[in-house]
Amino acid sequence: MKYKILLAGTAQLIKITADYYKSWKVWKVEFTDGKIAVLFKFGNEWMQRHEDFLDASALTAIGQCIDEIVFQKKQYRIAE
Repeated sequence: MKYKILLAGTAQLIKITADYYKSWKVWKVEFTDGKIAVLFKFGNEWMQRHEDFLDASALTAIGQCIDEIVFQKKQYRIAE
């Protein structure tokens, strides 16, 4: 799905999809300029692949967005 997120003071539209890499759950983040970053969560910390380009603040903001999405889905399942 596409989400609007505030990065570096500007709103950007990103597409987030979940997938699995080996046994890890990962999230592929696509930006409107065509760049792609793959994120994963290790404990409470969001991380990215070595070849990805996000700075720490962008990584944290996108990670918080993903956390909110996952939390909302869990709440929806409990309510059913």
